[in-house]
Amino acid sequence: MDYAIIADAYEKIEATTKRLEMTDLLFDLLKKTPKDVLARVVYLTQGKLYPDFTGIEMGVAEKSAIKALARASGQSESVISGGLQKSGDIGQTAQAILSKRKQSTFFSRTLTVEQVYETLDKLAKTSGSGAVDTKMALLCGLLTDASPKEAKWLIRTVTGNLRLGIADMTVLDALAIAYGGGKEARELVERAYNISSDLGRVANVVAEKGIEGIKKFQVMVFEPIRPMLAERLASPEEILEKLGGKCIAEYKYDGERIQAHKKDGKVILFSRRLENISSQYPDAVDLIKEKISAKEVILEAECVAMDLETGDMRPFQELMHRRRKYGIEEAIGNYPISLFPFDLLYADGKDLTLQPLPLRREELAKIVKKTDRVTPAIQKVVNSPKKLEDFFEEAIAEGCEGLMCKAIGDESCYQAGSRGWLWIKYKRDYKSEMTDTADLVVVGAFHGRGKRAGTYGALLLATYNKEQDTFETVTKCGTGFTDKDLQTLYDTLGKHVIPRKNSRFVSTLEADVWFEPSLVLEILGAEITLSPIHTCAMNSIRKGSGLAIRFPRFTGKYRTDKAPEDATSSIEIVEMYRGQLKKISEKQTA
Repeated sequence: MDYAIIADAYEKIEATTKRLEMTDLLFDLLKKTPKDVLARVVYLTQGKLYPDFTGIEMGVAEKSAIKALARASGQSESVISGGLQKSGDIGQTAQAILSKRKQSTFFSRTLTVEQVYETLDKLAKTSGSGAVDTKMALLCGLLTDASPKEAKWLIRTVTGNLRLGIADMTVLDALAIAYGGGKEARELVERAYNISSDLGRVANVVAEKGIEGIKKFQVMVFEPIRPMLAERLASPEEILEKLGGKCIAEYKYDGERIQAHKKDGKVILFSRRLENISSQYPDAVDLIKEKISAKEVILEAECVAMDLETGDMRPFQELMHRRRKYGIEEAIGNYPISLFPFDLLYADGKDLTLQPLPLRREELAKIVKKTDRVTPAIQKVVNSPKKLEDFFEEAIAEGCEGLMCKAIGDESCYQAGSRGWLWIKYKRDYKSEMTDTADLVVVGAFHGRGKRAGTYGALLLATYNKEQDTFETVTKCGTGFTDKDLQTLYDTLGKHVIPRKNSRFVSTLEADVWFEPSLVLEILGAEITLSPIHTCAMNSIRKGSGLAIRFPRFTGKYRTDKAPEDATSSIEIVEMYRGQLKKISEKQTA
């Protein structure tokens, strides 16, 4: 398959902001793709070579890309850097530079998807002495053979800035239409993705075996399951009403959520974002090996920093000292952890994701060898607001954030990759106006002035609307940032700048700079108000109004453990607003 077919499709996709048109264009590309390279095309369209959980990245810095482009084009690095400064896009710069090439290289070849993928695969896996030069040679070889348009997309791919505006959900739509018989197959295709986190494998199965193959799609150890997420409510009464009057209430530990996979004595730990974090928690790996009796298992647990002498739990911030490449042994000594398993998704050949929660917990209890370092999450079945409130106070006294309240009926299966009312968070912060934080996605920024000149003065932040797969603006925040934060944000977000508003953004505001959704920040505000400007939950409370967070302030917490789609949802903001109104009403009545 000629790589030019992909480049042409990407050009058309980039040129539209209409989601349905994007899906149609992607459908056309997938139908043109031979089945034996379909997975590769899907990965490349995601801007990667493998699923994220493999940890394999191309990792070409912009400076290296400029050097390779200089070598392939015959232009100086300073000329290329000047072009980049004007365009702000290394891909467009590559296209412009190579368009000026006087003649094609005599021995140039037509690039194929297979050649591109295999070369990028070698590039990504090259390490050790001389790796930089080898990567440079591989990239330079591709650019020498590439047309200007192909070079644009190659450079964007290797530098991690594809900028297509296509989300995984759009790819799933296109796969369902192309190979599943229509959009009605979307739910089954999405479940396959949610239990494997591998769009390439899903594409292969649906293309080769159709919807019947997708129905037989299996959970596999070492392929992380996309985590089930919770909604939030403000009172025991509301929670029990949502959960049918009875639920499991479980300690909500102040730690890092991990998904542990074990098979043949090997253990891998995945973060909430499905990154392999085993190297950060070698002691947790050992605990899973020693204290989980099942030979093959996928379970979820909260990893909590502990004072082993007193048995007290330490705050989440102390776990961040474990996020390092070096000095792990020292960190283990200074910041030891305990594990609190809370769900079992797979054990010794049995997929438990479709089983109700009480059965999953029963099976979990059978395989955990309890110690002071590994204990199933403490839980209790409650059927009254008072019992729920009493248990909540107990959890707080033990050093927890609050409770997770979970449905226990036949419908209480594990909804991988979904946020719904089967799980509801109840934290102390929800008890007053807006003392609870929100985890918001940075979608845009406004240039700083005065002391902030040269950085961003304020950020445009958004919630996530799962139903629409969009990000809806909820506030502008310029408070709470230190000088170091401002520089860090400028450097970090600079890698994700896009030339115009992403098609997934719903915003009436025009930011000075737009970003691909990537960074999630914890924000605290004074209150939530109706807004004619912001689009969060537009028309849900009053026609023509969205919801906005008033007087927002950055708490200092970068939610690197959360993907943009894991951010606070628009529905959660609605519930927080309603809870806030209820509290105000109660105060006025009193």
